[in-house]
Amino acid sequence: MKLTKLERSWALYDWANSAYTMTVTTTVFPLYFKAAVSDLGVTASQSTAYWGFANSIATFLVAFLAPILGTLADYFGFKKRFFMIFLAMGVTANLVLGFVPETQWILLLFVYILTAIGFSGSNIFYDAFLVDVTDDERMDRVSTYGYALGYIGSTIPFIIAMAIILLSPKVLPFDGYTTPKIAFILTAVWWFAFSIPMVKDVKQVHGIPREANPIKNSFKRLGKTFKNIKLHKPAFIFLIAYFFYIDGVDTIIKMATSYGSDLGVDSNTLLVILLVTQFVAFPSALVFGQLAHKFKGKIMLYAAIIVYTGICIYAYFMTTTFDFWVLAILVGLVQGGIQAISRSYFAKLIPKENSNEFFGFFNIFGKFAAIMGPAIVGYVTLLTGRSNYGVMSIVVLFIIGGIVLTFVKPHQQAN
Repeated sequence: MKLTKLERSWALYDWANSAYTMTVTTTVFPLYFKAAVSDLGVTASQSTAYWGFANSIATFLVAFLAPILGTLADYFGFKKRFFMIFLAMGVTANLVLGFVPETQWILLLFVYILTAIGFSGSNIFYDAFLVDVTDDERMDRVSTYGYALGYIGSTIPFIIAMAIILLSPKVLPFDGYTTPKIAFILTAVWWFAFSIPMVKDVKQVHGIPREANPIKNSFKRLGKTFKNIKLHKPAFIFLIAYFFYIDGVDTIIKMATSYGSDLGVDSNTLLVILLVTQFVAFPSALVFGQLAHKFKGKIMLYAAIIVYTGICIYAYFMTTTFDFWVLAILVGLVQGGIQAISRSYFAKLIPKENSNEFFGFFNIFGKFAAIMGPAIVGYVTLLTGRSNYGVMSIVVLFIIGGIVLTFVKPHQQAN
């Protein structure tokens, strides 16, 4: 599909910020953090717990801010302003990660939390800009194109970072703590550089006129939106199901590398495995969409939930690097699919004329959902002293999500 300039500029932000997810959140930073605190006498299970708590704190802060910022952004001129604030926070904090001493592990986690807030916060407004760059007929394809760019684009700075790590110190004059810092700086530069088209070209087209007391009126609009959701029972029930199962998905994404390290998988192997997972996820997401068209979206959501439940159970029994390879491939097969189909299935449950308001709640539920999982993993791991118990514990999120999903009885067709 040939994209317009606006559509390309918007989709390129997925290409830009996915590098952060791949290089910082999922791979290099958790490995770097665990190595740094290990040298300071912190046990593997404790560092996994602290990593989980840091992710929960960041997600809670974003989720707390999301409702009021989302409704404020509906006023003309506000959406771009909030996007820029969070983008600047994320990129700047990511750059600072490259200069924080590895011995200051509390400061490391604090700066990481700032990067996570910047990343998640900017994504709220990035998603909302979709309605400003394309029409309803092209929206699904443009959105999917953004996902595809994210999967592929995230691998490029990751491969460069991995090459630097693997070539040091034998070929390049860097030690084990310097190479991750270079990766953080590289990611910040990549994120900023490919955000420029979005910042330059994309403007807010849809919105409401500014008025006096925007914050007060935004709270009123939030209350009205919540009442509207309750009037649409299928959408409201789906949000509850989504709240649980997407929490499990996000937790696995954030905690996988840390868990692999606890199993004894060496850092270089972890990086290669997670790179392969990205390449698996790209075509799998496209295939998942085709299957959803044939078998209906709800059936494919059940299928993904079942696979994720199996992943959690399998993770409990993992003991070898090969086991982690299998786990990573399984995650790659369903990760993009469950995220994409959740969005499209919800879109068919809600009234089109109120889609922006309803998707505001969709984003809120998604942000709040990412709090419980890492905290559960952290608590159970600290309580038992074993990471596999922590990972196994999140199976309850998929079970609850799947059960609640059975109660979604759409009054309109949701393919």
